[in-house]
Amino acid sequence: MGWNSWDAYGLTINEADYRENTKVLAAMRPYGWQYSVIDEGWYMEAPFADTVEARRYVWDENGILIPDGKRFPSSLMGAGFKPLADWVHAQGLKFGVHIVRGIPRQVVDLNLPIAGTSFHAADAADKTSPCPWDQGNWGVQDNEAGQAYYDSMLKLYASWGLDFIKVDCISDHPYRPTEIRQIAEAIRKTGRPIVLSLSPGPTSLDHVPEVARYAQMWRITDDHWDAWTFEHKGADEYPFGLRDEFDRIAEWSPYVKPGNWPDPDMLPEGFLGPNPGKDKARQSNYTQDEGRSEFTLWAISRSPLILGGNLTKLDSFLRSLYTNKEVTDLNQQAVESKPGLLPKNVTDEKAFPQRYWYASTGGASPKRYIAVFNLADAKTEANLPWLVFHLDNRSRAAYDVWNQKHIPKAKTLHVELAAHGCALFRIE
Repeated sequence: MGWNSWDAYGLTINEADYRENTKVLAAMRPYGWQYSVIDEGWYMEAPFADTVEARRYVWDENGILIPDGKRFPSSLMGAGFKPLADWVHAQGLKFGVHIVRGIPRQVVDLNLPIAGTSFHAADAADKTSPCPWDQGNWGVQDNEAGQAYYDSMLKLYASWGLDFIKVDCISDHPYRPTEIRQIAEAIRKTGRPIVLSLSPGPTSLDHVPEVARYAQMWRITDDHWDAWTFEHKGADEYPFGLRDEFDRIAEWSPYVKPGNWPDPDMLPEGFLGPNPGKDKARQSNYTQDEGRSEFTLWAISRSPLILGGNLTKLDSFLRSLYTNKEVTDLNQQAVESKPGLLPKNVTDEKAFPQRYWYASTGGASPKRYIAVFNLADAKTEANLPWLVFHLDNRSRAAYDVWNQKHIPKAKTLHVELAAHGCALFRIE
């Protein structure tokens, strides 16, 4: 659970804005919010420029990316992100950054030395594997020099107090298992517990054994943005809309377990600005019902809850979602979650307009939760047998979590849902 800067700031986040968002996150810490992550661009002097060369990357004498001092003035103390990470830790939170896999091309051109070794950047670079959509880096070779480069990078970042690293262009288009292993090994060598998050998606189900061994999070979709649906051509699924998330998350639910969290991406809710990673600054295109459905789906499916909107402009509705402790506890404490059963007469599951979920917490007194989602473009109502939630069909009472009201005991569950709306119940 945490916040990432990409959906609101794109490449342009600076220290002042990061601190202000982190303060809001810290105020919500009692509800489980923990990680504050700076996404791509923190090492660029001119993030608004159109080309990699014009953005002017900043690196140290060993070719490791470091924060731009003008945008992150506390780094001018000579300790990189350590002063900022120390401040984040003092708020009771954890500190994270984003990188694109590989080694900067200009570092390779300069052939800078790799710290603590006789290797140089050219020994580590794999020019056959650039990131196809980011021209800043070459890939890293699966050799001793390549491992040494990642070792030196993670050693430096761990010394700052890093708790979370999101690595991009590594889990799909292309999938780079050698670099996943190298980065995981470099993290292990630091001795510091650092969450490894792989991006973008969709990660293939065929890669589950590997990504589950080396990473704690991996993206299961391409970048997810604020629309119910997007038009796609061919196999490209960028950008990925909310409606498609229901089936994708369900597909990955068997692989969720402690330390392994399939990631449907950040929550593009609230104000996406001033410089979002896609399109112009805007209030999220979601309706309130869609925003509540998104938050509920992520929570009950035990997906990572990483907020994407500008927290300094958080409205009362979103604050009510993010500070509902029963819902955030459900996300963090559930030990089982799975999609419900669709009626037997359904022949086209993807076209069926409802989805159901079940989850239960652990401990001596486990709590059981169920959710109903309306994927239709119009209001719907239904009387649902308990069987669709993996429960036997005896009479049951429930508690409506979002509306805070008790539902009398009955042999079916009656729901009335707005278009793209949802309901969340605790079984009593």
